[in-house]
Amino acid sequence: MNKKIETYEDLVEEKERLELLLKTQAKMIEHDWKEIKYDAEEAINVGKKFVTRDTSSLVLNTTVNSLIDAVVKKGLLSKTGWIPKLLIPLFLKNYTSHYIADHKDKWSQKLFAWIGPKNHNGKAAPEKPSKN
Repeated sequence: MNKKIETYEDLVEEKERLELLLKTQAKMIEHDWKEIKYDAEEAINVGKKFVTRDTSSLVLNTTVNSLIDAVVKKGLLSKTGWIPKLLIPLFLKNYTSHYIADHKDKWSQKLFAWIGPKNHNGKAAPEKPSKN
């Protein structure tokens, strides 16, 4: 409130200004609440990836699990206690299983492009047009 209320009209103007301010702040609170809910859902989804395992790609998951055991468990965590040795590889295996499931199509395309037919310069050969 910047000015003194001296007349009834000033009082009505101030009431309208405060009601408008109240509506604006209510909308801001609603928007902030939606953002907080969205961020909480995202955090829960990431947390779920650490405690659950995606079993859709067995071969890739088995390979990555072996690598995690060899590098992390037996290498990086070799001098730690049994709790970190148990939990950190478990969380890494769970999270990487979801990461692999999300990106396996892109990786398979790269693999087949790498294995597929090559030109004399070592790059992937262009596809031949079909004769229909």
